[in-house]
Amino acid sequence: MLLREEYLSKIRGFYDSDLIKILVGIRRCGKSVILSQIINELKDKRKIDENHIIFINFEFVEYEELLDYKKLNQYVKDKIKDKEMYYLFLDEIQNVEQFEKVINSLRASVKNISIFLTGSNSKMLSDELSSVLSGRYVLFHINPLSYKEYVSLTNKDGKDVNTFWDYAKWGGLPNRCEFTNEIDIKNYLHSVYDSIILRDVVKRLNLKDTILFDRILQYLIKTTGREFSADNIIKYLNNENKNISKETLYNYIDALCKALIIRKVYRYDIAGKGVLKTLNKYYVTDLGIAQIKNNNPEFRNYVALENIVYNELINRNYEVYIGKTKNGEVDFLAKKDGNIKYFQVTYEMKENHETIEREFNALKSIEDSYPKYVLSLDKIDLSQDGIIHLNLIDFLLSDEF
Repeated sequence: MLLREEYLSKIRGFYDSDLIKILVGIRRCGKSVILSQIINELKDKRKIDENHIIFINFEFVEYEELLDYKKLNQYVKDKIKDKEMYYLFLDEIQNVEQFEKVINSLRASVKNISIFLTGSNSKMLSDELSSVLSGRYVLFHINPLSYKEYVSLTNKDGKDVNTFWDYAKWGGLPNRCEFTNEIDIKNYLHSVYDSIILRDVVKRLNLKDTILFDRILQYLIKTTGREFSADNIIKYLNNENKNISKETLYNYIDALCKALIIRKVYRYDIAGKGVLKTLNKYYVTDLGIAQIKNNNPEFRNYVALENIVYNELINRNYEVYIGKTKNGEVDFLAKKDGNIKYFQVTYEMKENHETIEREFNALKSIEDSYPKYVLSLDKIDLSQDGIIHLNLIDFLLSDEF
């Protein structure tokens, strides 16, 4: 089992805190594994008695009765036998209607309890949740495996381009690494996608036309990294004899975001130093899901690299935007701890003067002194004019960012 130290190191300081610890991520990204690793640390390193650890996974049939929030509340209280600290782990808590009432009740009536929650949709991120929990929580975004984690889990050679393209094609959901046959990988990814759609989208929106929903997702994947245009999607659907209003379209896209299948990325005016709410883009949370919903054989070349870099920056706790300049745009503006880094991503430049000029010129128009990078699969260093060129695989394996 891969120890997901990147996340554990952030959570450890809150083990005994009265803040609610919430782990949010797409289904099957490894949240339950992280909970089990926290439990193991409590038992092995902190020597916490097993009777003081309460674990409930709401996807298990044996806990079905506890989907009633009142029964859940009573079940947990019945487990509290003394004044020592108890650790409560509620996995996939969004399956419990009005779960917020249970959390508030426990916080108000039980002082010796530390609560951990996981969830697979953005109900866990909503303003409503913030309101009902009175801001007394700390949120941890759990993502599919980074490339470095994928290499560690599979024991493959991270420098091998075949390893990289396997990751680029099939993504970072941990369980997919158990399979080597492409048919098995596809079947697994389809099962994950279907469970997301059925549990987190269709049921929530009471959708009647799942085929239309699929078409919208396919279009967004096909146009990943391009400026979003509702009119273009509607025109595309009309050509397929699917009529849809803008309101319905935005509802469907919002559902995809809430199911954490895609992420919306806003543009940032570099000169004006402000976020723009128009002409945003979308990137997929996991490239394996994108792969099974995409029919373009060239998808990996011109889309996957940019998406991988975006996900990597998110993994490294950057706020990520599309950078708008006076002359065009930069692929990514990444902010963290008051600092900014700029990234331009391309497949290969191969000392092609026109390609090199295009990629570097996008960054040269930025007048501030923050670091600027061009990432590609080239193995030669083409750095110039203070702009650093890095091999993309080296960037993914580096600890420097």
